[in-house]
Amino acid sequence: MTQHFDAIIIGSGQAGPALAARLTQANMTVAFIEREHFGGTCVNDGCIPTKTLVASAQAAFVARRHADFGVTIGGPVGVDMKAVKARKDAIVAASISGVSSWVRGMPGLTLFWGHARFSGPRSVAVNGERLEAEKIFINVGGRPFVPDWPQLREIPYLTNTNMMDVDFLPEHLVVIGGSYIGLEFAQMYRRFGSRVTVLEQSAHLIAREDEDVSVAVEDILTSEGIELRLNAKCIGVRRQGQGVAVGADCANGAPEIEASHILLAIGRRPNTDDLGLAAAGIETDERGCIKVDAQLRTSVPGVWAMGDCNGRGAFTHTAWNDYEIVAANLLDNDSRSVGDRIPAYALYIDPPLGRAGLSEREVRASGRKALIGKMPMSRVGRAKERGETLGFMKVLVDAETKRILGAALLGLNGDEIVHSLLDVMYAQAPYTVVSRAMHIHPTVTELIPTLLQDLKPLQ
Repeated sequence: MTQHFDAIIIGSGQAGPALAARLTQANMTVAFIEREHFGGTCVNDGCIPTKTLVASAQAAFVARRHADFGVTIGGPVGVDMKAVKARKDAIVAASISGVSSWVRGMPGLTLFWGHARFSGPRSVAVNGERLEAEKIFINVGGRPFVPDWPQLREIPYLTNTNMMDVDFLPEHLVVIGGSYIGLEFAQMYRRFGSRVTVLEQSAHLIAREDEDVSVAVEDILTSEGIELRLNAKCIGVRRQGQGVAVGADCANGAPEIEASHILLAIGRRPNTDDLGLAAAGIETDERGCIKVDAQLRTSVPGVWAMGDCNGRGAFTHTAWNDYEIVAANLLDNDSRSVGDRIPAYALYIDPPLGRAGLSEREVRASGRKALIGKMPMSRVGRAKERGETLGFMKVLVDAETKRILGAALLGLNGDEIVHSLLDVMYAQAPYTVVSRAMHIHPTVTELIPTLLQDLKPLQ
Protein backbone atom coordinates (compact mmCIF):
# COMPACT_ATOMS: atom_id res chain seq x y z
CA MET A 1 0.00 0.00 0.00
CA THR A 2 1.25 3.47 -0.90
CA GLN A 3 0.57 6.52 1.25
CA HIS A 4 0.71 9.97 -0.34
CA PHE A 5 1.91 13.15 1.39
CA ASP A 6 2.79 16.66 0.33
CA ALA A 7 6.25 16.27 1.86
CA ILE A 8 8.51 13.67 3.45
CA ILE A 9 11.19 14.59 5.98
CA ILE A 10 13.84 11.98 6.83
CA GLY A 11 15.60 12.63 10.13
CA SER A 12 14.83 14.67 13.25
CA GLY A 13 18.08 16.61 13.60
CA GLN A 14 18.24 20.38 13.87
CA ALA A 15 16.70 21.20 10.48
CA GLY A 16 13.94 18.55 10.34
CA PRO A 17 11.47 19.51 13.09
CA ALA A 18 11.67 23.24 12.31
CA LEU A 19 10.95 22.61 8.64
CA ALA A 20 8.10 20.25 9.56
CA ALA A 21 6.56 23.05 11.62
CA ARG A 22 6.71 25.48 8.69
CA LEU A 23 5.29 22.94 6.23
CA THR A 24 2.40 21.91 8.46
CA GLN A 25 1.64 25.57 9.18
CA ALA A 26 1.34 25.94 5.40
CA ASN A 27 -1.36 23.18 5.53
CA MET A 28 0.85 20.54 3.96
CA THR A 29 0.65 16.90 4.98
CA VAL A 30 4.04 15.69 6.18
CA ALA A 31 5.49 12.21 6.70
CA PHE A 32 8.20 12.51 9.33
CA ILE A 33 10.62 9.58 9.58
CA GLU A 34 13.06 8.88 12.42
CA ARG A 35 14.86 5.59 12.98
CA GLU A 36 16.41 6.05 16.44
CA HIS A 37 15.72 9.09 18.61
CA PHE A 38 14.49 12.64 18.36
CA GLY A 39 16.96 15.49 18.17
CA GLY A 40 19.81 14.10 16.10
CA THR A 41 23.48 14.46 17.02
CA CYS A 42 23.21 17.85 18.75
CA VAL A 43 20.70 16.70 21.35
CA ASN A 44 21.85 13.12 21.89
CA ASP A 45 25.65 12.95 21.60
CA GLY A 46 26.81 16.32 20.36
CA CYS A 47 26.40 19.90 21.51
CA ILE A 48 24.03 19.58 24.45
CA PRO A 49 25.52 16.57 26.26
CA THR A 50 29.16 17.43 25.58
CA LYS A 51 28.83 21.04 26.69
CA THR A 52 27.01 19.82 29.79
CA LEU A 53 29.99 17.59 30.53
CA VAL A 54 32.38 20.46 29.78
CA ALA A 55 30.52 22.53 32.39
CA SER A 56 31.00 19.80 35.02
CA ALA A 57 34.69 19.52 34.14
CA GLN A 58 35.12 23.28 34.37
CA ALA A 59 33.45 23.32 37.79
CA ALA A 60 35.95 20.71 39.01
CA PHE A 61 38.86 22.68 37.54
CA VAL A 62 37.81 25.95 39.18
CA ALA A 63 37.14 24.20 42.49
CA ARG A 64 40.70 22.86 42.52
CA ARG A 65 41.94 26.43 42.02
CA HIS A 66 40.04 27.65 45.06
CA ALA A 67 43.18 28.91 46.81
CA ASP A 68 43.95 31.21 43.84
CA PHE A 69 40.77 33.11 44.70
CA GLY A 70 41.25 33.13 48.45
CA VAL A 71 38.65 30.42 49.00
CA THR A 72 39.14 27.50 51.37
CA ILE A 73 37.39 24.12 51.27
CA GLY A 74 37.38 21.22 53.67
CA GLY A 75 39.21 18.61 51.62
CA PRO A 76 40.31 17.50 48.15
CA VAL A 77 37.93 18.09 45.25
CA GLY A 78 36.39 14.88 43.94
CA VAL A 79 34.33 14.03 40.88
CA ASP A 80 31.38 11.61 40.99
CA MET A 81 31.20 10.39 37.38
CA LYS A 82 27.83 8.71 37.89
CA ALA A 83 26.40 12.02 39.10
CA VAL A 84 28.08 13.85 36.20
CA LYS A 85 26.47 11.46 33.74
CA ALA A 86 23.10 11.67 35.50
CA ARG A 87 23.12 15.45 35.18
CA LYS A 88 23.95 15.17 31.50
CA ASP A 89 21.27 12.53 30.95
CA ALA A 90 18.61 14.68 32.62
CA ILE A 91 19.38 17.69 30.43
CA VAL A 92 19.42 15.53 27.29
CA ALA A 93 16.14 13.85 28.25
CA ALA A 94 14.46 17.22 28.69
CA SER A 95 15.67 18.32 25.24
CA ILE A 96 14.48 15.09 23.61
CA SER A 97 11.11 15.44 25.30
CA GLY A 98 10.79 18.99 24.03
CA VAL A 99 11.49 18.00 20.43
CA SER A 100 9.21 14.95 20.69
CA SER A 101 6.27 16.96 22.04
CA TRP A 102 6.78 19.62 19.39
CA VAL A 103 6.80 17.18 16.48
CA ARG A 104 4.00 14.96 17.75
CA GLY A 105 1.77 17.98 18.24
CA MET A 106 2.00 19.22 14.66
CA PRO A 107 -1.33 18.96 12.78
CA GLY A 108 -1.05 17.17 9.47
CA LEU A 109 2.10 15.30 10.47
CA THR A 110 2.35 11.51 10.51
CA LEU A 111 5.30 10.06 12.41
CA PHE A 112 7.03 6.89 11.17
CA TRP A 113 9.65 5.09 13.27
CA GLY A 114 12.07 3.09 11.17
CA HIS A 115 14.86 3.20 8.61
CA ALA A 116 14.00 5.03 5.41
CA ARG A 117 15.28 4.04 1.98
CA PHE A 118 14.53 5.58 -1.36
CA SER A 119 12.70 3.32 -3.80
CA GLY A 120 12.50 6.01 -6.47
CA PRO A 121 12.92 9.77 -6.96
CA ARG A 122 9.57 10.47 -5.27
CA SER A 123 9.15 7.44 -3.03
CA VAL A 124 10.56 6.18 0.26
CA ALA A 125 10.12 2.78 1.90
CA VAL A 126 9.94 2.44 5.69
CA ASN A 127 8.84 -0.61 7.71
CA GLY A 128 7.46 -2.24 4.57
CA GLU A 129 5.32 0.78 3.71
CA ARG A 130 5.76 2.93 0.63
CA LEU A 131 5.48 6.70 1.04
CA GLU A 132 5.28 9.14 -1.85
CA ALA A 133 5.58 12.94 -1.99
CA GLU A 134 6.43 15.69 -4.46
CA LYS A 135 8.87 17.16 -1.94
CA ILE A 136 11.41 15.13 0.04
CA PHE A 137 13.88 16.56 2.56
CA ILE A 138 16.90 14.53 3.70
CA ASN A 139 18.19 15.42 7.16
CA VAL A 140 20.00 12.26 8.24
CA GLY A 141 23.11 13.75 9.88
CA GLY A 142 26.39 11.92 10.37
CA ARG A 143 28.26 9.52 12.64
CA PRO A 144 31.82 9.03 13.90
CA PHE A 145 34.30 7.81 11.31
CA VAL A 146 35.87 4.52 12.34
CA PRO A 147 38.99 3.57 10.37
CA ASP A 148 39.28 0.17 8.77
CA TRP A 149 41.88 -1.13 11.20
CA PRO A 150 41.55 -4.91 11.59
CA GLN A 151 42.65 -4.63 15.24
CA LEU A 152 39.55 -2.58 16.08
CA ARG A 153 37.46 -5.71 15.64
CA GLU A 154 39.28 -7.24 18.59
CA ILE A 155 39.36 -4.40 21.13
CA PRO A 156 36.77 -2.08 22.66
CA TYR A 157 36.95 1.56 21.65
CA LEU A 158 35.07 4.75 22.34
CA THR A 159 33.61 7.36 19.99
CA ASN A 160 31.79 10.57 20.81
CA THR A 161 28.58 8.50 20.64
CA ASN A 162 29.24 5.70 23.13
CA MET A 163 31.27 8.14 25.24
CA MET A 164 27.85 9.36 26.37
CA ASP A 165 27.38 6.07 28.25
CA VAL A 166 30.60 6.38 30.28
CA ASP A 167 29.88 6.78 34.00
CA PHE A 168 33.38 5.98 35.26
CA LEU A 169 36.79 7.62 35.15
CA PRO A 170 39.19 6.07 32.61
CA GLU A 171 42.61 5.61 34.18
CA HIS A 172 44.43 6.60 30.99
CA LEU A 173 42.48 7.85 27.99
CA VAL A 174 44.27 8.02 24.66
CA VAL A 175 42.49 10.32 22.22
CA ILE A 176 43.26 9.54 18.59
CA GLY A 177 42.67 12.77 16.70
CA GLY A 178 43.67 16.29 17.71
CA SER A 179 40.80 18.38 16.43
CA TYR A 180 37.56 19.76 17.86
CA ILE A 181 35.83 16.66 19.21
CA GLY A 182 39.00 15.03 20.48
CA LEU A 183 40.32 18.11 22.26
CA GLU A 184 37.06 18.83 24.06
CA PHE A 185 37.00 15.30 25.46
CA ALA A 186 40.73 15.38 26.22
CA GLN A 187 40.51 18.47 28.42
CA MET A 188 37.23 17.35 29.93
CA TYR A 189 38.53 13.99 31.11
CA ARG A 190 41.83 15.42 32.26
CA ARG A 191 39.86 17.76 34.50
CA PHE A 192 37.74 14.87 35.73
CA GLY A 193 40.99 13.19 36.77
CA SER A 194 42.10 10.87 33.98
CA ARG A 195 45.56 10.75 32.54
CA VAL A 196 45.13 11.87 28.92
CA THR A 197 47.29 11.52 25.82
CA VAL A 198 46.36 13.01 22.45
CA LEU A 199 47.73 11.55 19.21
CA GLU A 200 47.62 13.73 16.11
CA GLN A 201 49.10 12.92 12.69
CA SER A 202 49.72 16.56 11.78
CA ALA A 203 52.53 18.74 13.10
CA HIS A 204 49.99 20.76 15.10
CA LEU A 205 46.60 20.30 16.72
CA ILE A 206 43.52 21.58 14.84
CA ALA A 207 45.61 21.76 11.68
CA ARG A 208 42.96 23.76 9.80
CA GLU A 209 43.70 26.76 12.04
CA ASP A 210 46.58 29.22 11.90
CA GLU A 211 49.77 27.98 13.53
CA ASP A 212 49.68 30.60 16.30
CA VAL A 213 46.18 29.43 17.26
CA SER A 214 47.25 25.78 17.26
CA VAL A 215 50.36 26.48 19.33
CA ALA A 216 48.37 28.48 21.88
CA VAL A 217 45.84 25.64 22.20
CA GLU A 218 48.71 23.19 22.66
CA ASP A 219 50.12 25.37 25.45
CA ILE A 220 46.74 25.51 27.19
CA LEU A 221 46.31 21.74 27.13
CA THR A 222 49.86 20.85 28.14
CA SER A 223 49.65 23.31 31.04
CA GLU A 224 46.88 21.09 32.42
CA GLY A 225 48.98 17.95 32.13
CA ILE A 226 47.68 16.59 28.83
CA GLU A 227 50.39 14.78 26.88
CA LEU A 228 50.49 15.64 23.17
CA ARG A 229 52.04 13.32 20.60
CA LEU A 230 52.20 15.19 17.29
CA ASN A 231 53.39 13.93 13.90
CA ALA A 232 51.99 10.57 15.00
CA LYS A 233 52.34 8.39 11.92
CA CYS A 234 51.34 4.74 11.48
CA ILE A 235 48.93 4.69 14.42
CA GLY A 236 47.94 1.14 15.37
CA VAL A 237 46.19 -0.52 18.29
CA ARG A 238 46.23 -3.91 20.00
CA ARG A 239 44.87 -5.48 23.16
CA GLN A 240 47.17 -5.23 26.16
CA GLY A 241 45.90 -7.08 29.22
CA GLN A 242 42.70 -5.37 30.36
CA GLY A 243 43.55 -2.28 28.31
CA VAL A 244 44.89 -1.21 24.95
CA ALA A 245 48.33 -0.56 23.50
CA VAL A 246 48.48 2.26 20.96
CA GLY A 247 51.38 2.45 18.55
CA ALA A 248 52.56 5.77 17.18
CA ASP A 249 55.72 6.58 15.25
CA CYS A 250 56.28 10.09 16.68
CA ALA A 251 59.28 12.37 16.72
CA ASN A 252 59.24 12.22 20.53
CA GLY A 253 58.10 9.64 23.04
CA ALA A 254 57.92 5.87 23.21
CA PRO A 255 56.64 4.05 20.11
CA GLU A 256 53.84 2.43 22.09
CA ILE A 257 51.48 3.82 24.71
CA GLU A 258 49.63 1.62 27.17
CA ALA A 259 46.16 2.92 27.95
CA SER A 260 43.01 1.83 29.69
CA HIS A 261 40.75 3.28 26.97
CA ILE A 262 40.96 4.84 23.51
CA LEU A 263 38.70 7.45 21.98
CA LEU A 264 38.51 7.64 18.19
CA ALA A 265 38.03 11.26 17.18
CA ILE A 266 39.34 11.35 13.62
CA GLY A 267 36.34 12.74 11.81
CA ARG A 268 32.75 12.04 10.90
CA ARG A 269 30.94 10.58 7.92
CA PRO A 270 27.44 11.28 6.58
CA ASN A 271 24.63 8.77 7.15
CA THR A 272 24.01 8.37 3.44
CA ASP A 273 25.42 4.94 2.58
CA ASP A 274 22.24 3.01 3.42
CA LEU A 275 19.55 5.41 2.15
CA GLY A 276 19.14 3.88 -1.30
CA LEU A 277 20.15 7.14 -2.94
CA ALA A 278 21.05 5.39 -6.19
CA ALA A 279 17.44 4.26 -6.59
CA ALA A 280 16.43 7.91 -6.64
CA GLY A 281 19.35 9.09 -8.76
CA ILE A 282 20.65 11.36 -6.00
CA GLU A 283 24.35 12.13 -6.46
CA THR A 284 26.99 12.09 -3.71
CA ASP A 285 30.61 13.17 -3.60
CA GLU A 286 33.68 11.06 -2.79
CA ARG A 287 33.02 11.46 0.95
CA GLY A 288 29.44 10.28 0.65
CA CYS A 289 27.98 13.76 1.15
CA ILE A 290 24.89 14.54 -0.92
CA LYS A 291 25.66 17.06 -3.63
CA VAL A 292 23.52 20.19 -3.33
CA ASP A 293 23.37 23.60 -4.96
CA ALA A 294 23.40 26.92 -3.13
CA GLN A 295 19.73 26.48 -2.17
CA LEU A 296 20.26 22.91 -0.88
CA ARG A 297 18.60 21.20 -3.88
CA THR A 298 20.00 17.81 -4.81
CA SER A 299 20.57 16.46 -8.30
CA VAL A 300 16.93 15.25 -8.30
CA PRO A 301 14.25 17.97 -8.60
CA GLY A 302 11.99 18.07 -5.57
CA VAL A 303 14.59 16.61 -3.20
CA TRP A 304 16.63 18.71 -0.76
CA ALA A 305 19.43 17.76 1.67
CA MET A 306 20.04 19.64 4.92
CA GLY A 307 22.52 19.39 7.76
CA ASP A 308 25.65 17.28 8.12
CA CYS A 309 24.78 14.97 5.21
CA ASN A 310 25.24 17.68 2.56
CA GLY A 311 28.86 18.57 3.34
CA ARG A 312 28.13 22.29 3.57
CA GLY A 313 29.04 22.61 7.24
CA ALA A 314 28.87 19.99 9.98
CA PHE A 315 27.53 22.19 12.76
CA THR A 316 24.18 22.61 14.44
CA HIS A 317 24.06 26.26 13.44
CA THR A 318 24.74 25.45 9.77
CA ALA A 319 21.97 22.82 9.84
CA TRP A 320 19.57 25.38 11.29
CA ASN A 321 20.61 27.87 8.62
CA ASP A 322 19.98 25.17 6.00
CA TYR A 323 16.40 24.94 7.26
CA GLU A 324 16.04 28.72 7.07
CA ILE A 325 17.36 28.75 3.48
CA VAL A 326 15.00 25.99 2.34
CA ALA A 327 11.97 27.49 4.10
CA ALA A 328 12.69 31.00 2.80
CA ASN A 329 12.96 29.88 -0.81
CA LEU A 330 10.10 27.41 -0.69
CA LEU A 331 7.55 29.23 1.45
CA ASP A 332 8.46 32.91 1.72
CA ASN A 333 9.48 33.86 -1.82
CA ASP A 334 12.72 35.05 -0.21
CA SER A 335 15.81 34.13 -2.20
CA ARG A 336 18.47 32.88 0.22
CA SER A 337 21.52 30.72 -0.39
CA VAL A 338 24.42 29.01 1.34
CA GLY A 339 26.68 31.62 -0.25
CA ASP A 340 25.13 34.28 1.99
CA ARG A 341 26.63 32.90 5.16
CA ILE A 342 29.99 33.58 6.74
CA PRO A 343 31.84 30.56 8.20
CA ALA A 344 31.74 30.68 11.99
CA TYR A 345 32.33 28.07 14.67
CA ALA A 346 33.86 27.50 18.08
CA LEU A 347 36.19 25.08 19.83
CA TYR A 348 34.80 24.44 23.31
CA ILE A 349 37.94 23.86 25.26
CA ASP A 350 38.47 26.24 28.17
CA PRO A 351 39.18 28.99 27.30
CA PRO A 352 37.18 28.63 24.08
CA LEU A 353 38.11 29.59 20.54
CA GLY A 354 35.60 31.65 18.57
CA ARG A 355 36.22 31.78 14.81
CA ALA A 356 34.58 33.81 12.06
CA GLY A 357 35.40 34.35 8.41
CA LEU A 358 38.86 33.81 6.96
CA SER A 359 41.93 32.65 8.82
CA GLU A 360 45.21 34.53 8.51
CA ARG A 361 46.47 31.70 6.31
CA GLU A 362 43.50 32.11 3.96
CA VAL A 363 43.90 35.88 3.82
CA ARG A 364 47.56 35.50 2.88
CA ALA A 365 46.68 32.95 0.21
CA SER A 366 44.14 35.35 -1.30
CA GLY A 367 46.89 37.86 -2.06
CA ARG A 368 44.82 40.85 -0.96
CA LYS A 369 46.20 43.75 1.03
CA ALA A 370 45.19 43.32 4.62
CA LEU A 371 45.60 44.70 8.11
CA ILE A 372 46.01 42.63 11.25
CA GLY A 373 45.55 43.27 14.94
CA LYS A 374 46.56 40.90 17.72
CA MET A 375 46.31 41.21 21.48
CA PRO A 376 47.17 38.74 24.26
CA MET A 377 44.41 38.06 26.77
CA SER A 378 46.85 39.02 29.50
CA ARG A 379 46.10 42.65 28.56
CA VAL A 380 42.38 42.23 29.21
CA GLY A 381 41.35 43.47 32.64
CA ARG A 382 38.31 41.19 32.89
CA ALA A 383 40.48 38.18 32.14
CA LYS A 384 42.91 39.19 34.90
CA GLU A 385 40.05 39.56 37.39
CA ARG A 386 38.83 36.08 36.52
CA GLY A 387 42.30 34.57 36.58
CA GLU A 388 41.90 33.45 32.96
CA THR A 389 44.55 35.21 30.90
CA LEU A 390 45.48 32.45 28.45
CA GLY A 391 45.05 32.97 24.72
CA PHE A 392 44.82 35.98 22.41
CA MET A 393 42.51 37.88 20.07
CA LYS A 394 43.29 38.36 16.38
CA VAL A 395 41.36 40.25 13.70
CA LEU A 396 42.07 40.66 9.98
CA VAL A 397 40.75 43.56 7.90
CA ASP A 398 40.74 44.32 4.17
CA ALA A 399 43.09 47.28 3.76
CA GLU A 400 41.06 48.77 0.90
CA THR A 401 37.41 48.19 1.82
CA LYS A 402 38.04 48.38 5.61
CA ARG A 403 35.75 45.38 6.07
CA ILE A 404 36.56 42.70 8.61
CA LEU A 405 37.76 39.53 6.88
CA GLY A 406 38.10 37.18 9.82
CA ALA A 407 38.73 36.76 13.51
CA ALA A 408 40.15 34.22 15.93
CA LEU A 409 39.33 34.88 19.58
CA LEU A 410 40.99 32.34 21.84
CA GLY A 411 40.27 33.34 25.40
CA LEU A 412 37.69 34.06 28.06
CA ASN A 413 34.21 34.12 26.44
CA GLY A 414 35.75 34.04 22.96
CA ASP A 415 32.84 31.94 21.66
CA GLU A 416 30.42 34.73 22.58
CA ILE A 417 32.54 37.80 21.85
CA VAL A 418 33.21 36.73 18.26
CA HIS A 419 29.60 37.60 17.41
CA SER A 420 30.34 41.31 17.99
CA LEU A 421 32.54 41.05 14.90
CA LEU A 422 30.46 38.52 12.98
CA ASP A 423 27.40 40.79 12.97
CA VAL A 424 29.46 43.69 11.61
CA MET A 425 30.78 41.38 8.91
CA TYR A 426 27.22 40.47 7.88
CA ALA A 427 26.33 44.16 7.79
CA GLN A 428 29.32 44.69 5.45
CA ALA A 429 30.23 47.69 7.56
CA PRO A 430 33.79 48.99 7.95
CA TYR A 431 35.75 47.98 11.02
CA THR A 432 35.63 51.59 12.21
CA VAL A 433 32.01 51.02 13.28
CA VAL A 434 33.43 48.83 16.05
CA SER A 435 36.72 50.62 16.63
CA ARG A 436 34.89 53.87 17.39
CA ALA A 437 32.20 52.26 19.53
CA MET A 438 32.05 52.81 23.29
CA HIS A 439 31.88 49.44 25.05
CA ILE A 440 31.06 48.70 28.67
CA HIS A 441 33.82 48.35 31.25
CA PRO A 442 34.88 45.94 32.63
CA THR A 443 34.27 43.38 29.88
CA VAL A 444 36.36 41.37 27.46
CA THR A 445 34.57 42.92 24.48
CA GLU A 446 35.68 46.42 25.44
CA LEU A 447 39.17 45.53 24.20
CA ILE A 448 37.93 44.81 20.65
CA PRO A 449 37.85 48.55 19.73
CA THR A 450 41.33 48.95 21.22
CA LEU A 451 42.54 46.01 19.16
CA LEU A 452 41.08 47.49 15.97
CA GLN A 453 42.66 50.89 16.67
CA ASP A 454 46.11 49.32 16.45
CA LEU A 455 45.95 47.48 13.14
CA LYS A 456 49.19 46.91 11.24
CA PRO A 457 49.81 45.89 7.62
CA LEU A 458 49.91 42.13 7.18
CA GLN A 459 53.49 41.41 6.14
